[in-house]
Amino acid sequence: MNLEARKIEFVQEFLKLQSEDVISRLEKILRKEIKISEKDDLKPMTIEEFNSRIDQSMTDSKNGRMIEARELKAKIDKWN
Repeated sequence: MNLEARKIEFVQEFLKLQSEDVISRLEKILRKEIKISEKDDLKPMTIEEFNSRIDQSMTDSKNGRMIEARELKAKIDKWN
């Protein structure tokens, strides 16, 4: 059975669940696995990528494409 078929079968079984406890445990497992997967996806930048980001940041700053920390914090506070 390929991955897509397995996912569909899993979702179908998940939709049949009636136990809130089981759903909570599955959610916890999923969140944990996503965190692990995200850590695995992290890799260091090359020096070229790093320098390119610095150059882009300097260009953005010179052209006024930036936001002050307090403005950013105010925007984030509105998310909640």
